[in-house]
Amino acid sequence: MLLNRVLCPLLLVGLGAGSAAAQALRPPAYPLITHTPYFSVWAFQDELAGGPTRHWTSEPQALEGVVRVDGQAYQFLGQGTPALRALVPTAQEGPYSARYTFAKPTAGWEKTAFAGAQSWKTGPAPFTDDAAKPGTSWKSRDVWVRRAVAFAGPLPTGPLVVRVWHDDDAEVYLNGTLLAQRPGANGRYEDVPVPDAARKTLHAGANVLAMHCVNPQGGAHLDAGLYEQLPQPRVQLARQTAVAVTATQTTYTFAAGPVQLTVNFLSPLLLDELETVARPVSYVTFAATATDGKTHPTQVLLTEAGTLASNTPYQAVATRPGAAGALKWQAVGTTAQPVLATTGDDVRIDWGYAYLAAPGAATLGAGDPQALKTTFAKTGTLLAGAPAKGPAQRVAQAAALDMGAVAAAPAERHLLLGYDEQQAVQYFGQNLRPWWRRDPAMTMDKALAAAEADYPRLRQKATAFDQKLYADAQAAGGKEYADLCQLAYRQSIAAHSIVAGPKGELLFFSKENFSGGFIGTVDVTYPSEPLFLLYNNELAKGMLRFIFEYSESGRWKKDFPAHDLGTYPQANGQKYGEDMPVEEAGNMLILTAAAVKVDGKPDFAREHWPTLTKWVGFLKRDGFDPANQLSTDDFAGHLARNTNLSVKAIMGIACYGQMARQLGDTKTADEYTALARDLAQKWVQMAKDGDHYALTFDKPAGSWSQKYNLVWDKVLGLNIFPPDVAPQELAFYLKHQQKYGLPLDSRKTYTKSDWIMWTATLAANPADFRALVGPVWQFANDTPSRVPLNDWHETTNAKQQGFQARSVVGGYFMKLLANKLEAK
Repeated sequence: MLLNRVLCPLLLVGLGAGSAAAQALRPPAYPLITHTPYFSVWAFQDELAGGPTRHWTSEPQALEGVVRVDGQAYQFLGQGTPALRALVPTAQEGPYSARYTFAKPTAGWEKTAFAGAQSWKTGPAPFTDDAAKPGTSWKSRDVWVRRAVAFAGPLPTGPLVVRVWHDDDAEVYLNGTLLAQRPGANGRYEDVPVPDAARKTLHAGANVLAMHCVNPQGGAHLDAGLYEQLPQPRVQLARQTAVAVTATQTTYTFAAGPVQLTVNFLSPLLLDELETVARPVSYVTFAATATDGKTHPTQVLLTEAGTLASNTPYQAVATRPGAAGALKWQAVGTTAQPVLATTGDDVRIDWGYAYLAAPGAATLGAGDPQALKTTFAKTGTLLAGAPAKGPAQRVAQAAALDMGAVAAAPAERHLLLGYDEQQAVQYFGQNLRPWWRRDPAMTMDKALAAAEADYPRLRQKATAFDQKLYADAQAAGGKEYADLCQLAYRQSIAAHSIVAGPKGELLFFSKENFSGGFIGTVDVTYPSEPLFLLYNNELAKGMLRFIFEYSESGRWKKDFPAHDLGTYPQANGQKYGEDMPVEEAGNMLILTAAAVKVDGKPDFAREHWPTLTKWVGFLKRDGFDPANQLSTDDFAGHLARNTNLSVKAIMGIACYGQMARQLGDTKTADEYTALARDLAQKWVQMAKDGDHYALTFDKPAGSWSQKYNLVWDKVLGLNIFPPDVAPQELAFYLKHQQKYGLPLDSRKTYTKSDWIMWTATLAANPADFRALVGPVWQFANDTPSRVPLNDWHETTNAKQQGFQARSVVGGYFMKLLANKLEAK
């Protein structure tokens, strides 16, 4: 039974509990449903019912849950998105054109009577520098926009908000009166309350919405609309009493009157079961127990908004019912179904279908999310009706479960949530199926039926795995390290999609979440790999195969690897605007050597030996003293003579030598191992700066950087660098930590937490390892940035610098990988 399971203690947060709970890690966001970059739902707040559940991009993807006890309803999960009526819709909801100018207009440009706009141009909104978005191209410093709108009928009576997306500073006026003035860039639509003075200017007939936005640097975007906020019925909240996060599960406990409700979210990402981890189905289990010795009729409702299957909340969706054996299901998807057409970073899937399935006696339905919830709160049931259709945010599918007369023994029911994307990736013009659907005969009905049959076994196995992962990580690096590994596990896996290649080969594509949206980025694969090398080497190799194929097919003609294969989900060729030659060549050689060592045989290297030979030739020629170029830390800018990048090149050369030896080519092995050792000695002489090693070979006074690339010398047993280099660097790092971590280098106080974990793995004793990991734990616990774990943060105040929900936190598992490989 769910309530009898022993939960791992790491992330147990007892709300209002004692000192033990106060010392537990508070996640910056809580994973609920985690499978792919598209099927990924999180709670961004500590109270599960404290706000809407969200996609990792922060856009609402509402799951709502209500429990009804003795006729009294309590909300325990999520909140619906605010109900808004468009008075002046944004371009996202309703395309429009407006007059605009890039030249500064005369005073009064925002007023209704302004006549100078007759000479302005007319173009479609939004106004943007992003060629991939429809709208008017804007690349000057400023844009001024005037939009004529007409109101007929009664004026709105509810509160008004202006919905605005601005990049950068913006001001919005209604009939010459300021609606909103917003600094900086928000990167998405944001609702701003309208002041009374502006509201009073709204009148029947002609009105003018005027906007001005400044673009001093970087991206440019402007769009705004006016909305009325409609009344929204609220359900009393259940009292949340605890939450626990383990590697594959998140479990909440609530008090709902005299009933305790436990809600468990399980995404069975068990990497030793490829078919299971590839199957996009999660479980939500409800267990109800009476706490007063009496019995209480209890029902549970779960609703799933249409936004789980749409990119924007305004796309048209439709639901349909069905059955898979003993399972009943509802599915929702867009009516347009633009398969693999939407690319980019801050986007969500708008093809395929989200499924909600229930075994046994359950009532499923669809309709307006507020109507579904209101009806259930009053009656404990769902209204039977036809399939629903409409804007995604106004359509939901639902399941109502009757838990019976709940007593002291737990009453338990569960639901399945799945996503059938049908096509996962476009690979050089060919649409590829997700791995679980590689057999054309496979359907979502079959996948749901298999998932239901596996449910009892997977619950037990996932719990055992969670406990073992925690115990292994705690033994390797202490409680704080174990906490971080469990928090990173689901996030890293769910930033990928497992795909069947053109020849049936396994391809494991990452999405570069919130740092460009690229697909299969080599320098994102590099920090992510420790998790997969540790738990499933086929997935580790699956992240390298398509980069080899890109070069070996002749499509990529340079003598170093590509940076990426395109923009997710279209893998049709590199899209990043600049190469990272030493970075990617070193990455591919190192990771191939790591995969070969885990395999215990050199077959994977043999398969790609000519390509590896070409890449090591590049490193031999240009790797040791790198020219001015980017590394994986591209946010820090270009750097010439980068000593950490030089370490990577030396490691790549050494790895080639190690693989040559495994292939039986002693002559080549001796040659490249000797070369790597010679370069390491030269590196020590050139990089030495007193008690540490400098940021660059030209040694700016007192400069330094984390030499995280050095970790492979230890992990792969290469023994290339003198044995005193790592201890000397570690001693220096321990003197330069901030409250929330060791800075990346001497130029800034921000850091990358994945690299800290690699740097910490260089430590020869557990105390030094824990000393470096502890501040990262404190960052995760204290950060005010409530998003899925971000890997680039400020070490002085724990704020997010950029990125979120990226796969690179798989790099946290480097210490566990080191222990595994050192034991081989």
